[in-house]
Amino acid sequence: MLDVLTLLTGVAALLLAAWCGWAAYRDQPTKDWHFIGMAVVTVLTLAQLVIGIVRLARGEDPEQGTVIFVSYLLGAFACVPAAGFMSLAERTRWGSVTVAAGGVVLAVLQVRLYDIWGG
Repeated sequence: MLDVLTLLTGVAALLLAAWCGWAAYRDQPTKDWHFIGMAVVTVLTLAQLVIGIVRLARGEDPEQGTVIFVSYLLGAFACVPAAGFMSLAERTRWGSVTVAAGGVVLAVLQVRLYDIWGG
């Protein structure tokens, strides 16, 4: 895959996790600015999803299998939006904790995607 995009997405996810973790520490729910950050991270994962599918369509194969690669791509794409929707349901500090956890999970998924592709 694209190593730079994977790294950028992982770093952005960790920054989002730290930002929302700080909000949770200060006993604040997710705010509009947090949702803008989630949108930026989601756009990065969308770009990663599209590039991954295009590379598969061109005939390139991940080392550990196409099915698991596509599964991880879809999971990475859905991770932050799912956490964002859950934070809307919980308008307390725990909503911020949920998004922070989603950011950490996305960063771990980025490492795994890099491994699956053969990095």
